[in-house]
Amino acid sequence: MSASLDLLRTFLAVHRAGSVTGAAETLGLSQPTVTAQLKALESALGRSLFERQARGVRPTGAGDELARRVADPLDALQGLLRDELDTPSNTTLHLGGPADFLCHQVLPALAERFASGLQVRTTFGLPDDLLDRLLNRSLDLVVSSVRPRRAGLRVTPFYDEVFALVAAPRWSVEPLRRTPLIAYGEEAPILRRYWRTVFGSRLTRTVDLVVPDLRGVLDAVRAGAGASVLPTYLCQDALAAGELVLLADPELPPLNTLYLTTRSDAGPRSTAIVVRDELVRRFSR
Repeated sequence: MSASLDLLRTFLAVHRAGSVTGAAETLGLSQPTVTAQLKALESALGRSLFERQARGVRPTGAGDELARRVADPLDALQGLLRDELDTPSNTTLHLGGPADFLCHQVLPALAERFASGLQVRTTFGLPDDLLDRLLNRSLDLVVSSVRPRRAGLRVTPFYDEVFALVAAPRWSVEPLRRTPLIAYGEEAPILRRYWRTVFGSRLTRTVDLVVPDLRGVLDAVRAGAGASVLPTYLCQDALAAGELVLLADPELPPLNTLYLTTRSDAGPRSTAIVVRDELVRRFSR
């Protein structure tokens, strides 16, 4: 049984890495050992699991089916073993996500945890880079603004951002086409999505100001620099205070789901899973 589980673990590592070399690095084994274990498993099953290519390997239909069947049980077992056998040296959580959401929403939600020993180190960035860091174990938990589609990750939807087109009151009497636009990035994906969803048209204008932090976008909008599309959690206080006004009020405003993402082999008592579950509870109230 132990040997069989080792073979399956090696197979799953190759399937996820897409190469014997990548799997060997992940498992801390030599490439010949990984190759030998793959051959042993294929011999035992009586079918090929991978097609060898010039660069890496490609799973066969049988390989994809086996990966689908064994991934969750092997990850769960690995997580349980870590919980039981690893001696935790500290409770530090390496957390990644969008700067504005972590600072405005997540860290305040965890405030009480710090007094009981939780330690957190935050990393800000875009989803692809953060998910790379999660898979290479330099992060433990990632808030992703897009649904991750990578193998080896466990994804939990937990928060729906609602977006609003806002500006300082002075701009409410001006045509929108004359109002300067402020965006998070040069491509202005949030603005473009809002235009497409709410106005049914493409945004063809170039934005007037780019600020790579939504908190900075909010400050610029509040100061009267122009209009922007912001998540309501970030601008609702300014709207309530009359510092900002809505430039549109659609019946169904655009939404974007955020996802809490951990590695599939994180144990149920690991800090990443405990914090993930705490955030799900708090944001589902």
